[in-house]
Amino acid sequence: MSSSRGNPGADNAESELLDPKHQLPAVMARNEKTVDDGFWKKMVRVAGKIPFAEEAAAAWYCARDPETPTRVRATLLAALAYFVMPVDFIPDIVAAFGFTDDATVLMMALSLVSGHLTDKHRAAARKALGKTPPHEPHEEAESGPR
Repeated sequence: MSSSRGNPGADNAESELLDPKHQLPAVMARNEKTVDDGFWKKMVRVAGKIPFAEEAAAAWYCARDPETPTRVRATLLAALAYFVMPVDFIPDIVAAFGFTDDATVLMMALSLVSGHLTDKHRAAARKALGKTPPHEPHEEAESGPR
């Protein structure tokens, strides 16, 4: 017997609620809150210890960019939420291996959405981390030796 107790519309509503396309906004909102609450706090603690700090910050800026498509934001927010979460597959306190899972998840997400990560996001990340912009190659003067 159905849990809808004779209400045929209830079964349809229940199956719609279980459909992932209806769950995505709630999952995105939860991930966004997790990232908003903890991303920069964690970056302050670990940025000097992880080789992917710049990529993580660029992902944060891309996820916050209103021009970034929803599916890209969802992917980045999920990866960044995993980075922020205190419970990990490999705990962050494990020397040399603690951030391996975080890096893997983030790099996989970035590989899926790399076309949406712009120079603007990378520049904002470098600035936020206190890094200087990459130097552009100098064009040698075309006049001969002096």
